[in-house]
Amino acid sequence: AGAGAGAGPRLGVRRGAGAGPGSGGRSPRRGSRSGAGAGPRVSESRLGVRLIAVSPAPTPPLLPSPGSRSQNVRQLYALVCETQRYSAVLDSVIHSAGLLQAEKKLKPNLAKVLVYELLLGRGLRGGGRWKPVLSRHKARLQAEFARLKVKRCVSRNEDLLESVPGAAQVAKLPRFVRVNTLKTKLDDAVDYLKREGYSYQGRASGLDELQALEGKRFFLDSLLPELLVFPSGTDFHKHPLYQAGHLILQDKASCLPATLLAPPPGSHVIDACAAPGNKTSHLAALLKNQGKIFAFDLDAGRLATMATLLTRAGVSCCEIANKDFLSVSPSDPRYCQVQYILLDPSCSGSGMASRQLEEPGAGSSSQERLQALAGFQRRALSHALSFPALQRLVYSTCSVCQEENEDVVRDVLQQIEGTFRLVHVLPPWPERGLRTFPGAEHCLRASPETTLTGGFFVAVLERAGGSSGSEPQSLAEEPAPNIAPKKKKRRPKPLTT
Repeated sequence: AGAGAGAGPRLGVRRGAGAGPGSGGRSPRRGSRSGAGAGPRVSESRLGVRLIAVSPAPTPPLLPSPGSRSQNVRQLYALVCETQRYSAVLDSVIHSAGLLQAEKKLKPNLAKVLVYELLLGRGLRGGGRWKPVLSRHKARLQAEFARLKVKRCVSRNEDLLESVPGAAQVAKLPRFVRVNTLKTKLDDAVDYLKREGYSYQGRASGLDELQALEGKRFFLDSLLPELLVFPSGTDFHKHPLYQAGHLILQDKASCLPATLLAPPPGSHVIDACAAPGNKTSHLAALLKNQGKIFAFDLDAGRLATMATLLTRAGVSCCEIANKDFLSVSPSDPRYCQVQYILLDPSCSGSGMASRQLEEPGAGSSSQERLQALAGFQRRALSHALSFPALQRLVYSTCSVCQEENEDVVRDVLQQIEGTFRLVHVLPPWPERGLRTFPGAEHCLRASPETTLTGGFFVAVLERAGGSSGSEPQSLAEEPAPNIAPKKKKRRPKPLTT
């Protein structure tokens, strides 16, 4: 299925590698059992995505996938978005009420959704098993919610968002959408969207233009190729191009690691902590499905999601393993040609929108946990740099903490004593690494304030005295699509299956 990824009609869904949740709501997993929980049974080579050493199929998710036949997907999506929007507020109320301490079996994310419905939504409806649990704590939760309003001197629920530092900025971040070049060309995707009534504005010249986006206007990103930018809140989950795998919903900062690793077609690449797979699919697009990606992750449930995502994206060069990257031997002959590694290890997630707004004591990571994460990150980076053929590595986190970013890079560079060096990348990028050691300015940082993205950190390392054979070109110089406006507005052609 992957061999002909570049052929066939543009913006059409190919059977096998291209079929996904958007093609009639059917699962593309030919080698899997039927049903939502069958997940990771993707083993047939014709699918192009090989999943090995998997655990038993995970429990079906709480919410249906975007391709589900559920009649309530729009309502569920709205519920999740609003819960995320009030995440910091809900964390504070749940913490103050002691809900999770009293109900040990209640998961934090489920608690957020339930408490949102109880306090900010339409109330808990239905007769689920958690309704009586929340009812027992209703009075305490309402009291803590009222106390929070008094503390912040607000009367309306919406004013709670404005009273949280950075909330307004995070709420207005644009929607970034990556065009999946395994399935279509940038020009074709832009043309399709224009025929749907969207207004293409060309390449953005700065952040001011992106902040002013509204309606159905959209830009090509000023720095990253194949990245489109839409107004905040634009929902693509039911769009046929998303459901068919032609568009990938991915934050701009999350697109940096694969873009800066820049493996040429034919390369062997390791994605060390790969799930849920957006960066992996980006790597496959850069490779043009030519070469090999070895993707590792310990979480079988996330690997199930990843297998579905990669199949929908038309990836045909990836082998997924349910395995700890630290247990992968650099001397294994299978990895003797690996010259590129993308390492995006587990982190505090402090750069994610919801966690940027958390208050101390309301669920934020303890210093002990931060140090434990940093220890794991140092081990993972040291291990990655021990692969004998490695030429270029990208280390990234969605954390804003110095302990997980500059400190990890500094400590590992001191250990390896000149074997690898930091590379200065993407000169136009507005925010650089904290100057905590010589060369830290070569690293990149991202934030809602400076780049209109989630918080992120990226460092690029190359073997000293060597060459990866693939220096990323000046991204800003790549031409924007030059698509003539249509004289007559036509309805978009339906996607073929």
